[in-house]
Amino acid sequence: MSSERGRDAGPERIGNATYGLSWEEPLLFERSRPGRVGYSIPEADVPLAEPESVFEAGFLRDDLPALPELSEVDVVRHFTRISTWNAAVDLALYPLGSCTMKYNPKINEWAARLPGFASIHPLQPAGTAQGVLELCWRLEQALAEISGMDRVSMQPAAGAQGELTGIMMVRAYHEHRGDARNIVLVPDSAHGTNPASAALNDYRVVTIPSGRDGILHPEAVAKVMTPDVAALMVTNPNTLGLFETHIAEICDIVHAHGGLVYGDGANLNALLGIARPGDLGIDVMHFNLHKTFSTPHGGGGPGSGPVGVKNILAPYLPVPMVRKRAGSEGEGFALDYEFPHSIGRVHANFGNVGMLVRAWAYLRSLGPEGLRLCAEMAVLNANYLLARLRGAWHVPIDRPVMHECVLSDKQLEPFGITTLDVAKRLIDYGYHPPTVYFPLIVHGSIMIEPTESESLEGLDRFADAMLAIAEEARSDPEHVRTAPHRTRLARLDETRAARHPVLRWQPES
Repeated sequence: MSSERGRDAGPERIGNATYGLSWEEPLLFERSRPGRVGYSIPEADVPLAEPESVFEAGFLRDDLPALPELSEVDVVRHFTRISTWNAAVDLALYPLGSCTMKYNPKINEWAARLPGFASIHPLQPAGTAQGVLELCWRLEQALAEISGMDRVSMQPAAGAQGELTGIMMVRAYHEHRGDARNIVLVPDSAHGTNPASAALNDYRVVTIPSGRDGILHPEAVAKVMTPDVAALMVTNPNTLGLFETHIAEICDIVHAHGGLVYGDGANLNALLGIARPGDLGIDVMHFNLHKTFSTPHGGGGPGSGPVGVKNILAPYLPVPMVRKRAGSEGEGFALDYEFPHSIGRVHANFGNVGMLVRAWAYLRSLGPEGLRLCAEMAVLNANYLLARLRGAWHVPIDRPVMHECVLSDKQLEPFGITTLDVAKRLIDYGYHPPTVYFPLIVHGSIMIEPTESESLEGLDRFADAMLAIAEEARSDPEHVRTAPHRTRLARLDETRAARHPVLRWQPES
């Protein structure tokens, strides 16, 4: 082992490092051996068609690429081995702030794989899909109760699409009333998709600055309220991890001027069973089932972003909705298209049904008391980490937080260490880096969300790693600046990446 790697023995004790295998992983082409196969099939007992009789001229090529020739065990071991290189919530704390990367209970996976859910065809008649329709209907009732909304559409496939759907309904509402409005207000502490959703609906976005305490103040909203404001989009708790304590008064101001309030539900994990956005004045909001309700996410999906509304917006919901039959119709569930002012479909069929099943299993497993405990533990964990890291790290707004806490690199700047350096050094300790450089209103921000999944011991291991990096930044800044040292790929040279984005191998010596 080289001296460089010897210096990094510490992280294996402090964190969750599993890096540093003593070989490079060959490509499958390098493992290939002529004649080696991973299958056994009988000889064809029918004549084989000539390619020319099947494909038109021009679709065939003579220079076919050679494919690797491998046994089944070669293939399985290769892909299983490289899968362990990935960060995953099943391996260690995944502290991405605002992403709520909580543990995914395996009973959710079992439920989603039940044949009646996994094998259903999206276009089969409603009469043969009663189980899925009932699940959608019951999940709507649960989400409406949790949020204080009246109706919930399951169609949107992600939080951003839920936002887009919500603002589409806001626009339809104002247009139906003959009230042309062209402005959406967005606080500077909101999620970045908020202004994008408004702009895609052809609204002009006006940013409202947060106060020095990190939250939105009524006078700042009142100052920009005009008859042209269609809606205020607010994230609560906001991206600083702070509860918007003036939210009810702010909603009253917007409503008094004929506007609506959109609630970004991405941080709902802090409020479960404690506060309902609908009771605070929110008219429309989305849920991130792939965050708050523990369905797997990352790597591009799949996601699920149902959107809930108060009755004032219900006529504009996407169709179809699921309706429970009553009276002479008999029992069961049906698809309801009777929404004359609907904005139409935003996703095929029922949305990402597998995510709906997982979320329903999660809700039924925990119940109301369990959901509230999740929120309480998430808030406790975030404040515990903040208490342990305060002092060694700069806390831009030092006050009790909700589900996440925000630090910055301000105290490390004299040593030439940036947030990016810290993120890369954390990889050596076996952790996926937290969200960095967001929220934008904090220079060099590091946003950490531990969720309720982590034990006290797990939180302490992560805190120890963060404290160790802060000390390294002071005692050996070059070691931090050149991290990571324990990964299979070396650090990308960001100064040249735009011109020559090449990763170089850094095998163990």
